[in-house]
Amino acid sequence: MEKKLEVKNLRISFRTDAGKVQAVRDISFDLYKGETLAIVGESGSGKSVTNKAIIGISANNAMIESGEILYDGMDLLSINEEEFHKLRGDKISMIFQDPLSALDPINRIGGQMTEAMILKNRANRREGRKAFNSMMANLLNHINISENVDKSSEQGKENARKCRDFNTFEILHLKLEGAFSDAQNAANVGYEECHDLLFLIEKNAVKDFKYTINQIRKYAKKSVHQYVCDSSIVEHAEQTIAILKECYSKKDWSEAVAPLSLLEQEFKLGMDKPMPNYFAYAYYKTFANPTASDYLPQENLDELDVSELNIYLRKYLDENFMLDFIATAQKGILYSHEKSIELKKVAIEKMNSLRTVYIEGEPNKKVFLQTANEIIDAVNDSIDRLQLVKDSLAYTFSHSLIRAINTYFDAIPANKKEQERYDKEMAKYNAIVAKGKTPNYKVIPAKIVDLDVAKDNIRAIIDRLLNKYIKEVENDHFDIDEASVAMIDYLKEKAQIVAHKVTKAMAKEKALNLMEEVGIPEPRRRYRQYPFEFSGGMRQRIVIAIALAANPDILICDEPTTALDVTIQAQILELINKIKKERNLSIIFITHDLGVVANMADRVAVMYAGKIVETGTVEDIFYHPAHPYTWALLSSMPDLDTNEKLEAIPGTPPNMIYPPKGDAFALRNKYAMKIDFEQQPPMFEISETHKAATWLLHPDAPKVDIPKQVKDRIERMKKMAEESESSGADANDGDDLDN
Repeated sequence: MEKKLEVKNLRISFRTDAGKVQAVRDISFDLYKGETLAIVGESGSGKSVTNKAIIGISANNAMIESGEILYDGMDLLSINEEEFHKLRGDKISMIFQDPLSALDPINRIGGQMTEAMILKNRANRREGRKAFNSMMANLLNHINISENVDKSSEQGKENARKCRDFNTFEILHLKLEGAFSDAQNAANVGYEECHDLLFLIEKNAVKDFKYTINQIRKYAKKSVHQYVCDSSIVEHAEQTIAILKECYSKKDWSEAVAPLSLLEQEFKLGMDKPMPNYFAYAYYKTFANPTASDYLPQENLDELDVSELNIYLRKYLDENFMLDFIATAQKGILYSHEKSIELKKVAIEKMNSLRTVYIEGEPNKKVFLQTANEIIDAVNDSIDRLQLVKDSLAYTFSHSLIRAINTYFDAIPANKKEQERYDKEMAKYNAIVAKGKTPNYKVIPAKIVDLDVAKDNIRAIIDRLLNKYIKEVENDHFDIDEASVAMIDYLKEKAQIVAHKVTKAMAKEKALNLMEEVGIPEPRRRYRQYPFEFSGGMRQRIVIAIALAANPDILICDEPTTALDVTIQAQILELINKIKKERNLSIIFITHDLGVVANMADRVAVMYAGKIVETGTVEDIFYHPAHPYTWALLSSMPDLDTNEKLEAIPGTPPNMIYPPKGDAFALRNKYAMKIDFEQQPPMFEISETHKAATWLLHPDAPKVDIPKQVKDRIERMKKMAEESESSGADANDGDDLDN
């Protein structure tokens, strides 16, 4: 499964007047394509801090002390604000906890939705052109190398011509497709205007009449297209408008319903027309040879229906260009992959031979950096630049390794300085105590970097990539057909971004479609309203629509239902699930309520006091919880099927200026052992998908059963799940019988 995001060893603290608050303490997790990862925990556990770091909106007093956040070959903790601006809201979007705070109270909803679309479109077009040109140049270069030809040779010029031709007709393809889409969108709007007016006539509640008939006239003209609506629709619209005006003046709509219904159907037919294969059509219009035996003049093409047209155009494209272009591209793609595998073997040897520098002998910064540069050069050479899904580990290897080395050597003088500071403050503190006084402050513990751990981290970065490369070399099953199709799709996608200019009218149409998608009734009327005119649930739907506007890869939901009542909560959760399935989104869902997670998540990470204490699938966490904190969360969930009193979690979370030495949950945990107060537990692996950080999982720990209340609750949840599955299966059987 494709990893969309990797968070590794993340530490975040905040500078405050009282001291440094350690909000996130060495957490790691992955997010896969199309999955929902729920991060659960009490307020102050570090959930939102983590996700604000992912999207690059940490508070001014935040300190990213260590770690990596890897996305698309980048470490998000090391990129600048300009680079983040290209990702934020476009590739990674966020739904905030309070929709009213997220919206501008003095601007209309429509303006807030379209402003970002227009601004982002300009930046995306620049980036799309850059990405298209870069990939095409890379592809051409690898094609020439694979054929062992120079770019100035005849074959090199022929390869360059093929790439230029693809670029030329691809731009026309997008213009043709754009014109068709505009006409179909206009037919869609015309249909909606007619449909809404018919509804208002039936209810005798017609309003904004002049605006409505102008919209019908406007979109009738815009819907005219060879493959959408015939030009006669303009005349039909004018005739219908004349009848509507007469009915409006007489306040009698009886004669308007029939012609308006016919116009509505005409728009509907245009909406449902199939689209020609404009990719093939663009090649034909640009490069078709009129003297060729298989050439059809335009008047003959116009006589074909769309299915016949598409068969002819696709055959012409394949025979005259596409199959040859794909075969040529495959040479470059295959060469790039095979060369990458060869160079990965070189990198493996280099890492194996040089990693001992970081294990044996006395550490020397100059030697460490020289060795690192040798390994980095080998790794950079091994990266397949035509691989569309970037290997984040390889792309960020250089930055990660150099930073780890600097961390180690910077810590040597820093540790000495910090120890001196602590000793001095402790001596002063003890002197006050010796005088019989009680100091009104605590001495902040010395923050000493464990040099052994820091040194091990250098080796771990190398080993992580080394192991990955070994697996890739041993399991090299490269599908050249799949890779070449993906390359063509990538180039078409980037060209589409370049050609797609978002106007104010287009942004408005997209905003209206998004409002409809997220379940906002009467989107055209709502478009001109202010946030205060919406209910809490409707405001949250608007925030979701804004987050989806750029079709992001990753959606972060920061407690999106906290401010809503239970009924609206269920609707919003259902909406997020629906959108995730339709768009294959990767979602990070932040909540303090385990009850919300059950129907939302694929995997769950339970956080407490800045650390992930348990992680697993939904079934792992709900049916086989292992950490006492997870037991406590399950015990505190409201349950309508029992009269048992809810069990509150005793005590309060620890002060993270002075985090506990051992397990942070120990003081609130009635199952805590002596070691819990002395040493942080490691992550114990329960199964391939399930891990928990509790000393209760240690082989020498006394056996502690899950509390009875939690056991009973798990049994009820299992029974409800089985009944739900059974009723679902029965319903499907019924459907089959009906069919």
